[in-house]
Amino acid sequence: MFVPLYYASVDFCLRKHYRSSVKLRGKTVVITGGNTGIGREAILDLAGRGAKIIMACRDVEKGKKAVEYVCKQVSEANIIVKELDLSSFASIRSFAEDLLAAEPYIHYLINNAAVGACPKWKTVDGFEMQFGVNYLGHFLLTNLLLERIKASAPARIVNLGSVAHIFGKIHFKDIHYERRYYSWQAYCDSKLAIALITRELAKRLHGTGVTTYCVDPGACHTEIFRHLAKSRSIDYILNKCRGISYKSAKHGAESIVYCMTEPSIASESGYYYNYYTKVKAASRARKDEIAKRLWDLSETLISSAQ
Repeated sequence: MFVPLYYASVDFCLRKHYRSSVKLRGKTVVITGGNTGIGREAILDLAGRGAKIIMACRDVEKGKKAVEYVCKQVSEANIIVKELDLSSFASIRSFAEDLLAAEPYIHYLINNAAVGACPKWKTVDGFEMQFGVNYLGHFLLTNLLLERIKASAPARIVNLGSVAHIFGKIHFKDIHYERRYYSWQAYCDSKLAIALITRELAKRLHGTGVTTYCVDPGACHTEIFRHLAKSRSIDYILNKCRGISYKSAKHGAESIVYCMTEPSIASESGYYYNYYTKVKAASRARKDEIAKRLWDLSETLISSAQ
């Protein structure tokens, strides 16, 4: 409960907008989960800049509706919808194989898709759903596309973070949450993992022309907390926060666009951003030894699932 309330109070005090005239004609963008919320609004913005956009989403029909939404406002939008289920390694591999066969360049990868505070569901490969979709699925996708991204440099990888990471922990001895499970804690854990791996990836990509960013878009009118409201009282509080001070999805998407297009941060990599500003992530998200350990574990988990 604290995080949504924190988001609301901070956003209310720090509302501002990002404006940029950067054009993206000739650039290819891959974004996950862009059929609703801030992902869809980011696509709208990027389409207006002339980018070619690959929308990777689980529900292709919803994806097509999102394209219709964008094309009504940007008639020349160039958007391709492809099926991607981040809860399935097989789906991720199939998507990456098709994408690499079709696209000679990938200039931007936006790892946007997420599930929030859901019941104890499991991915196709047996991982806790939030860890599997928010973090591990994107980890695999990024690595499958990485050589093409490097060959397209200068390029950027943008990972969607959250202030929730400050409450997160990497449960190396209980990665499947067999001992106990709290849905909101698992969400926080997944966001910590994203912040850590953004840092580790930056180290591994040093000198390649590919930079990484972890961006917190703030509290927005999206569906991410739909599983959290399990009681009337919680639902009431969340709705009040949304009504008073939550950002629009369009406003939240500006944070993604900032990390993609802002010239002044082109040489920065591995950092955490909020309100179009580089800020310090929680201390636990800045521990290099934990980030490397998580990377190694992630590779092992993916290999063992084959």
